Parts: sequence; structure tokens; C-alpha cells
Amino acid sequence: MTLQRLVLWRHGESDYNAAQRMQGQLDSQLTASGLGQARRAARLLAELKPDVLMASDLSRAGDTAAVLAAETGMPLWIDKRLRETHLGTWQGLTHAEVEVLWPGGIQTWRGDPEWAPPGGETRVQVAGRAADVVAELDAAGHSSAVLCTHGGLIAGLTPLLLGLPVSGWPVFAGISNCHWTMLVRHGYGWRLLSYNTAAPI
Repeated sequence: MTLQRLVLWRHGESDYNAAQRMQGQLDSQLTASGLGQARRAARLLAELKPDVLMASDLSRAGDTAAVLAAETGMPLWIDKRLRETHLGTWQGLTHAEVEVLWPGGIQTWRGDPEWAPPGGETRVQVAGRAADVVAELDAAGHSSAVLCTHGGLIAGLTPLLLGLPVSGWPVFAGISNCHWTMLVRHGYGWRLLSYNTAAPI
């Protein structure tokens, strides 16, 4: 059996999200709103009956995934390769502060998957480490997986799995808090079933 369905689930709202700060690999916490988002999403994701649940080792992802683990009784596996992009010297700054210090930097970063913030990772690097996790799940014989992770990682891993050229990756916009993307296996490749899907409020 190979992996047939993959759900890439972004964590709920964090305190840094609420403050519009760039968190990267800083370990911010879920807000009350973020926890509510996780509860609503977990009820729907539980219906998919995944056979493996994994999360980034950052608290905002682990705490979001723990809600689904409680809903389903599934064990939760943690893997640091599912962390968000390391944003280097941008981490902790607001978008406005980054724009003042690196004019046009955010636009360049969003438009070029091979460009990294000073001291940080490229989207290509992030997608590569996450793809290793997917390959291992595939080799282990899992059929359906939910990975609770981060927006930047999802925006890179999705086009990588779909086999798109790196130049086309920026067509995938960011993922909203606690929204998810679903891919299904079609023959020998992946097909995008949904992108940036949310539970109803």
C-alpha cells in the first residue's frame, strides 16, 4: 500500500499571527481563536479517518494537531522537518518593519522560491525536507496522512509534489490559519483535490 491521500493542515491562529509578526521558527502560541479553529477543523478532518497524524515540533502546530489526536484517539508523531521556513533576521519583525529595512524584500521572497531572507531558508529547501517526510510515510505503507504544519511549507510542498517547475510555484498563495490542502494519488503521481479549505464557522 502506498500513500493515497495527504492532507497538509496549517496550524490555528498564533499570537504572532494576530500581531502580524513574521514568526518563522520562533515558537509562538495558539490564541483562543486559534484553538477554536482547530476544534472546528478537527471534527471534519476526523471524518477522513487518516492512519497517521504528524506535526511540526513548533507549539502552534503541535497544539493544533493535538486537538485532532484527542478527537480521533490517534497517536501524534512530531517531526522537526515539518517546521516553518527559517526566516533568518526577519523572524519576530512585523511585515511593515521588514519592508522598511529590506524594501521590496517580501515581494521578492514571495515571488522567487529560490530566494531566502538574510540568514534564512528558501522555499525550495523547506519543500525538500518536507518531501522526505512524505516519502518515508509512503515507504512505510501508510494510506492516508494528515500533516499539521505551516503556511510557507505547504505553499512549497504542494507544487513540489505536483511536479511543477519551481518558476511556477508562486501561483500557490498562502494558506489561511487552520485551513488545509488535500492531495490524492492518481496513478503514479499526485493530484490536487483542494487548496486552502476551511471548516465552516
